[in-house]
Amino acid sequence: MKIGIVGCGMVGSTSAYALLMSGVGREIVLVDVNRARAEAEANDISHAVPFAHPLTVRAGEYADLEGARVVVIAGGVAQKPEETRLQLLQRNAEVFRQIVPLVLGAAPDAVLLVVSNPVDVMTHLAAQCAADFGVSHTRVFGSGTTLDTARFRALLGRHFQVDPQHVHAYVIGEHGDSEVLVWSQATIAGLSLDKFGAVYGTPITAAKRQEIDENVRHAAYQIIAGKGATYYGIGSAVARIVDVLLHDQRSILTICSRIAGVPDCDGVTLALPHLVDGEGVHATIPLALNATEREGLRRSANVLREAMASLNVS
Repeated sequence: MKIGIVGCGMVGSTSAYALLMSGVGREIVLVDVNRARAEAEANDISHAVPFAHPLTVRAGEYADLEGARVVVIAGGVAQKPEETRLQLLQRNAEVFRQIVPLVLGAAPDAVLLVVSNPVDVMTHLAAQCAADFGVSHTRVFGSGTTLDTARFRALLGRHFQVDPQHVHAYVIGEHGDSEVLVWSQATIAGLSLDKFGAVYGTPITAAKRQEIDENVRHAAYQIIAGKGATYYGIGSAVARIVDVLLHDQRSILTICSRIAGVPDCDGVTLALPHLVDGEGVHATIPLALNATEREGLRRSANVLREAMASLNVS
């Protein structure tokens, strides 16, 4: 099972490393405008094979993506300190208009997974470009708030002293400042957070909720300020999503895709829980949001509409 990764910066190369360490796929092809960088990353990552799984990792050109089941698009310019994801928009849009046709020209049957920021708008643009090749938007989706959801669950798990894999909570909307933490639907062992906290003596206060919200919402800014980029978390998220695709796991993931049938979100690409299978996005799963969360999602959708309008993307 071949996986392509376009863009060998920190996110693309770390995604390849996470795929290797997780044993996802059999061949990983790295493509970058800087061929020397792709060669160096492929060589470095391949040296970990004896300690991990028997995968082939190599550099290539777009033509080498032929036969890939999944192509991860991580190309584009990097986010600068203090720069919002939406400020990356104009700089990355032109890059994508070049990348997507080249990918689909080599791998017309591949599912495209977009991770470049701002991921919601870049995914919307990629799907629009792919439509010119007759590719359904269900085969083009982004990492969305998969990482934000993981951050939310990790912080809740830390507070309640529970394995985060047993915390069920979602972050939806834009992968960015307007995202919505869905507190009303968060559960542990089938109990609301308030009930779980009461039973096990770990109540969650309004102040703690606010702290968690800020740490989830602003995590990327804090990391970028300290070390220049984020890549471990998103690399692991990519490995998880690709595993779902390759093995048709039919998992619920908060990826971003073009939404239909959800009030205030029609036609916008943003993150909601989706059922993902081997062919891509199988179904969108609307959540029973409270009034505050519904308003937050509406605002988030409007932020993304404005960003898409600035690119003349419909």
